Amino acid sequence: MNYSKLNLPRIPDAIAHQLEARILEGSLKPGDRLPAERELAIELGVSRPSLREALKQLISRELLVSRHGGGTYVTDRLESSFVDPWQQLIDQHPSLQDDVFEFRYLLEASAAELAAQRATDTDLQRLGQAYARLDAAYGADDRRAQVAADVAFHLTIADSAHNALFSHLVASVLRLLHEHVRRSLREMAVSPEIGRQLMSQHAAIREAIVGRQPEAARLAAQTHINFVRQRLGEAARSEKRQQQSLRHLS
Repeated sequence: MNYSKLNLPRIPDAIAHQLEARILEGSLKPGDRLPAERELAIELGVSRPSLREALKQLISRELLVSRHGGGTYVTDRLESSFVDPWQQLIDQHPSLQDDVFEFRYLLEASAAELAAQRATDTDLQRLGQAYARLDAAYGADDRRAQVAADVAFHLTIADSAHNALFSHLVASVLRLLHEHVRRSLREMAVSPEIGRQLMSQHAAIREAIVGRQPEAARLAAQTHINFVRQRLGEAARSEKRQQQSLRHLS
């Protein structure tokens, strides 16, 4: 009897595949440093030469980067390859902002819905911590901290959806908007009422996810994105009126 030959993966390929999976699931994030080679080889139960070959594969594909004397780090390639060509286009073509928010509306609403269905106890704990940091940032009236905490809160929701594409695409879109939102919505930081509304919206999203209410989570996320989109529009119109007034004075 003839048996077909088994195509077993090479050990370095299997190691690379496992590290890829960790990057995709978000347990290894952009900027994270991998454990020392000896420690990682022991953790994976492989030889150091096999591990080195696997790392070389991922470095050649720009998923990892090796810094001389400084270790090996996860790159942001999965996000930056999407963001880089779009950032300049959005800066130069403000009309694209509506398209980005429409995409974010669809993406984050679905992520919140899935998070309400799939979040683990650990995810919910991380979400609570992210919400607490966001609340503290608004309480301190620190715009830079508010933007960073807001991005982290929404990324935690995306991670809790347990869908690799949601996690990385939401990260990419939020990174795309980060600087633009920071520049365009300075007035949101100085208005206590707007801050309260934003925190109320974030609380509604969190409560729906913790309460395992997918439809409520989707609706809360949609309400939040619509609010931010509206505020951006109002800020843009206000800035345009101010520029017109200045031109009349000159």
